[in-house]
Amino acid sequence: MAVRRSYKYLLRPTSKQAAALTQCLEDHRQLYNAAMEHRRTAYAKAGASIRYGEQSADLKHIRADDPGGQGRWSFSSQQATLRRLDKAFRAFFDRVRTGRTPGFPRFKGRGWFDTVEWPKDGDGCRWDSQPEHPAASYVRLQGIGHVRVHQHRPVKGRVKTISVKREGSRWYVVLSCDDVPAEPLPATGAVAGVDLGVASLVTTSDGERLANPRHLAATADRLAAAQRDLACKKRGSKRRREAVARVAALYRTVRRQRLDHAHKAALALVRDYDLIVHEDLRIANITRSASGTIDAPGRNVAAKAGLNRSILDAGWGVFLTILAHKAESAGRELIAVNPANTSRTCARCGHVAKENRLTQAEFACTACGHAAHADVNAAVNILRAGLALRQAAEAA
Repeated sequence: MAVRRSYKYLLRPTSKQAAALTQCLEDHRQLYNAAMEHRRTAYAKAGASIRYGEQSADLKHIRADDPGGQGRWSFSSQQATLRRLDKAFRAFFDRVRTGRTPGFPRFKGRGWFDTVEWPKDGDGCRWDSQPEHPAASYVRLQGIGHVRVHQHRPVKGRVKTISVKREGSRWYVVLSCDDVPAEPLPATGAVAGVDLGVASLVTTSDGERLANPRHLAATADRLAAAQRDLACKKRGSKRRREAVARVAALYRTVRRQRLDHAHKAALALVRDYDLIVHEDLRIANITRSASGTIDAPGRNVAAKAGLNRSILDAGWGVFLTILAHKAESAGRELIAVNPANTSRTCARCGHVAKENRLTQAEFACTACGHAAHADVNAAVNILRAGLALRQAAEAA
């Protein structure tokens, strides 16, 4: 079995290449914004909707009129930027049709456009462009040259797309690869339900608990100090740019810590269990603000805001995404079940009542007296629901 995977590597450009990469991003940002303005103006003045095909056809003239600017870069990478805008508009119209908050596509300001994609290896870009080099890897990008790559692990499969991303002062190359061979793990014969929480990131039906390090909370003091320092700086000044960079660096550190812990926790589950059942959580709904409206203000707004912050700090969505990828590669089975009442149902007798959940950590059934840790009890219910779903699918 083959899967699709992405590989991310640090780039080590020279000073001239870094300047070229910065200009490449800026020109693609301007192309994006110009295409956005084209769509807005055409609709406002003539009621006409501009599609990707029309804007892609105009690229030839744009490049011919600006050979030292837009004409320097790969035609296919510019098409990818226009497709990115088209995707934003299609998502907007989908939200309008389904009655959700539309969120009209926005112009990209400086610092809000940090990725350029080349849709095909060999078309304006080339991975491993100097294979004869004995000790280093390079990626060739049109208009920039052969950029050295810190390749800390081998690439598997067939490179399909290449993206360059800026994070702070660093540059990364992201390879999307097809036909990556799966790495199935030996069967263990064990199954588990997992309950996601804030006190512990994961609690299994076996009673095992994986810690929640609360990375954002651990960095809160440093982050607050950096944001206070940023608030005192004059807009447009060099010191303000430096303060913005410090705040962004702290957030990037938290994100990397969260990703690292999610990878380790998911790998531990995948190694131990053949079947993993988890709740099908709608995290955006769970973390929605409780502030309400002026006419109908919410209750316990501060407490709900703190809970939302803790849930987002735990990174449930990141963890579930990584778990799905690792389970697919390892040949494990992953089942998502409806989370309704899993924390209120007694795992022994099946009695459902809000009163069963005494506290965040304690569960005591009001019908049969069964007592257990609340998260373990919920994990057992989640496992049973997953096994029932699998049995029904096999019967069908």
